[in-house]
Amino acid sequence: MLTDPIADMLTRIRNGGMARHTRVEIPASKLKREIARVLKESGYIVDYGDGERDGKPVLTVSLRYDDEAAPMIGGLERVSRPSRRVYVGAREVPSVRNGLGVAILSTPRGVLTDAQAREARVGGEILARVW
Repeated sequence: MLTDPIADMLTRIRNGGMARHTRVEIPASKLKREIARVLKESGYIVDYGDGERDGKPVLTVSLRYDDEAAPMIGGLERVSRPSRRVYVGAREVPSVRNGLGVAILSTPRGVLTDAQAREARVGGEILARVW
């Protein structure tokens, strides 16, 4: 059993990009699916889909690369951890790398990017930062 499944997801995506894999498989959950949706909407991954391996649900994430075969995701950082949760109000939603990156938040309106949370004027738990 994993202590922090979100950190495991981010690590698999980071390692898959460094190894130049086209896809990575991650044990599926609703929250991971929502994080993958936000990454796709932000342009960091090509697509994601559901599958099954050994009778267990998996989330398959297709990684995106630029013209020079470098991964679109330059960095992933887990912010809120099981041992230390990080919450922000609607007015304190952070900007990542002066707007060049994305903060992923879990809010009462679902999983949103920092820009979407500012626009909706909601705060929540900062799950990760991507750039």
